[in-house]
Amino acid sequence: MTLDELINDWNGLPPRDARIPLLNDETLRDGLQSPSVRDPDIAAKRDLTHRLARLGVDAVDLGMPGAGPKALAAVRALMVEIRDHRLPISPNVAVRTLEADLAQVAEIQQRAGMPLEAGAFLGSSPIRMDVEGWDLGFLVATARKAISFCRRQEVPVMMVTEDSTRARPDVLKAIYSAALDEGAQSVCLSDTCGHATPDGTRRLVRFIKEEVVKDRSVRIDWHGHNDRGLGVANAIAAFEAGADRLHGSILGIGERCGNVAMDQLMINLHLMGFPKGDLSDLPALADRVAELCDVEIPANYPVLGRDAFRTGTGVHAAAIVKALHRGDVELADAVYSGVPAALVGRRQEIEIGPMAGHSNVVYWLEMNGYDPSPDRVDRILQFAKNSPRILSEAEIRAVV
Repeated sequence: MTLDELINDWNGLPPRDARIPLLNDETLRDGLQSPSVRDPDIAAKRDLTHRLARLGVDAVDLGMPGAGPKALAAVRALMVEIRDHRLPISPNVAVRTLEADLAQVAEIQQRAGMPLEAGAFLGSSPIRMDVEGWDLGFLVATARKAISFCRRQEVPVMMVTEDSTRARPDVLKAIYSAALDEGAQSVCLSDTCGHATPDGTRRLVRFIKEEVVKDRSVRIDWHGHNDRGLGVANAIAAFEAGADRLHGSILGIGERCGNVAMDQLMINLHLMGFPKGDLSDLPALADRVAELCDVEIPANYPVLGRDAFRTGTGVHAAAIVKALHRGDVELADAVYSGVPAALVGRRQEIEIGPMAGHSNVVYWLEMNGYDPSPDRVDRILQFAKNSPRILSEAEIRAVV
């Protein structure tokens, strides 16, 4: 039987005419707003931009040029890199709805000779309006003025409402309608505080699609955060409800608890029937981001963590080994794994520890060129059962 016949997939697959999600990577902007990361130098950012392009993302947020001279220099350099190497990604930046910020985008775009989308953001929730002393009239006027300036400067603009998931429908409708009337090409819904649930996400996206965008040819973006641990689930829900482009960062780095983890999102989209690129490069990219930004990948991090495809449990190991002895690597990769290790260039790993069984030991001995004699297996297993953790290779060889 084929693997498809052996797995009853309750998830299902998308219809053949389903939309293909676009992906906007935020690693170099919102990702670097994490208080715990290190801001890489421009050379490192160039490297990451090439890696993201190879991975298959559609767009990259290059930074916030209005944050200071260093950020501005990085955005300028990355625009040149994308232009000169003809990287297949669309650049964008985050900017306040201030003419000074928007003028910088126009200048960068003019200098590089290629479009640079301005993600012009504006607070929209009652709590933010109360803190700032804003009213709806001020927000609508600010949006109109900003988009009108971008139109005159021929800068493509995405109207972003901050804290969209806690904003009132009439406020969102007024801001977005004004922006679209002035010439905005896209709108972006932001779960700035990580407040949304998947059901809330769907309701918000459908409202914008039905009550604001309607029959206009306008892209809808979703920008989520992970404060409730629902970042990836919300992004998928947003796409299912009608969002066109989903934002995320590698390893989910970003403000507070981080952004939607782009790596996890791409894995899930692939398994849902929306492949974007060669995901075998994903572990190397994640390792590079971890190195450059000085962050640690947890051992149990989905797909990329040390333990993602590693087991020391006897029952699990026995099933994997049986599949391998049949010569069916694909079956071995699926019998105790919801994500094929081969998808990201990895393999199933069987360790020996206190939860191990005979299969773990026999497999290790065979893989390392030793005769799995009953006496040798029993000695290693007895040693493992008295250990508080997985045995190291040196410890196993000492027992052998």
